[in-house]
Amino acid sequence: MRRYIFVSGGVMSSVGKGIVASSISLLLKRHGFKVVPVKCENYFNVDSGTINPIEHGDPFLCEDGLEADMDLGNYERFLNQKMGKDNFVTMGQIFKTVIDRERSMGYKGEDVEAIPHVCDEIIRRIKDAGEKGKADFVVIELGGTVGEYQNVLYYEASRVMALEKGSVIHIHVSYVPIPPHIGEPKTKPTQLSIRQLMAMGIQPDIVILRSEGDVDDQRRYKLALTCNIQPKNVFSNPNVGCVYSVPLLLHKQGIDNVILELFGMKAKGIDMSDWERLAKKVKEKKGEVKISIVGKYFGTGNYSLADSYFALLEAIRHACWELNVNPVFNFINSEKREKDVEELLKGSQGIIVPIGWGARGVEGKIKAIKFAREKKIPFLGLCYGMQLACVEFARDVIGWKGAQSSEVDPKTPYPILHEIPFNKKYQVIKGDGTSMRLGAYDCVLKKGTYVYKIYENHNAFKDKKKGLVSERHRHRFEFNNKYRDEFEKNGLVISGTSPDNFFVEMIELPQSVHPFFIGTQGHPEYKSTPIEPHPLFLEFIKSSIKMKKA
Repeated sequence: MRRYIFVSGGVMSSVGKGIVASSISLLLKRHGFKVVPVKCENYFNVDSGTINPIEHGDPFLCEDGLEADMDLGNYERFLNQKMGKDNFVTMGQIFKTVIDRERSMGYKGEDVEAIPHVCDEIIRRIKDAGEKGKADFVVIELGGTVGEYQNVLYYEASRVMALEKGSVIHIHVSYVPIPPHIGEPKTKPTQLSIRQLMAMGIQPDIVILRSEGDVDDQRRYKLALTCNIQPKNVFSNPNVGCVYSVPLLLHKQGIDNVILELFGMKAKGIDMSDWERLAKKVKEKKGEVKISIVGKYFGTGNYSLADSYFALLEAIRHACWELNVNPVFNFINSEKREKDVEELLKGSQGIIVPIGWGARGVEGKIKAIKFAREKKIPFLGLCYGMQLACVEFARDVIGWKGAQSSEVDPKTPYPILHEIPFNKKYQVIKGDGTSMRLGAYDCVLKKGTYVYKIYENHNAFKDKKKGLVSERHRHRFEFNNKYRDEFEKNGLVISGTSPDNFFVEMIELPQSVHPFFIGTQGHPEYKSTPIEPHPLFLEFIKSSIKMKKA
């Protein structure tokens, strides 16, 4: 029998459901089970690709081209298991499918309603994900917070699925505040949150208490008593220095054993030594390296939102921990601080220009690239960062005034990046008049180049004989092939191309000219995990450490 674990959140958003779902999935996988996670999102967007990252964080790019919620990145990083379209559900997908089916007489004249028809579609997708993944367990994370009207139908679907006795348990992750003027954890918000759940016909089997500090046994017992839960099924999940410690924290309290017991299954000892080593690495006292990230998706009101570049920050951390340093992030808003970019970059040991869209903040990013190139500071350009590195090279090395991407200036005399005609071999249609390269694409690396050496040293080739690697892509504009010869004559190395030589995928400056100047059209940040940091980030951080010592 396939088993389903629903994970909901209470009291506030961003309570940590995704980390809990990832941690539980990891522990069950270590018990020898096949686990498939599924994220259910509330919004009407069909995917996360059209959402401004300031609104909902960095969309996570999957191998199959899906642009998904950030939590699919957590699932990949914890499980070392590729996610895709089967692991992501939005209300936009659900309603579109139901309406399309109704228009095609798929309901044979029934009056189509939220219950049962929308719930049936949610259940179908959850079960399909388990079937396709041949899962023993499907772990379903319900987006949002209990009590919101947007996610009621997901909860109703979970209630209906639980009618099949023994196949479903519900885990509720709720926030317990510790008000400074009182100095003790207050469980009343969680009690009210569970009351909301029970009003929908759902009795949680396990409650996980998120808090700034540990929630003691006395309060856990009282909460269990008031919410009709076994005391041993209430777990504390306080703030920790690193999210990768959460699986160890929950395992120490025995949550995996309780889950298996609830399903009438026997637990066994599991090996978490690699995660214990990781947790130890993170906690060790170490040096620091200052990494500047020059982008435009930082501001939200009076606050700064690092979640807009979440996968990138994680990839940098993975590499830093492996190399026994801590990253010190220097976020520079290329739009609002364009005039001050050079000043703000002083003291950087590494500079990254990440993904971006449109004309806003472009000149600030180009200034940062020029600073990195001229000052010989390690530079990594990701997607738009690679493209703008080519623009900067065209302007300041070749001498082409007005060089630009046609995305920014359609009338530029030198369209270094341009839009290519649609070809289903390369692109998918995202919307009216919008085609993109999305998902994993192969790249052939040129022997003798720096990137070839990096992938070779880390045994990261997809096919070593062919010099083939694979990275994920998420972009629309491409390097203009008519300028290739001129760039190479002036010293820019085109170190990676598509297997048919149609796309420029990676560029670099020779190490004799610059210690580390690499741009990639792909997104290595989406493939990095804490156990296996991506080679490009490892070598970038190594170079940044050398820069600091120098």
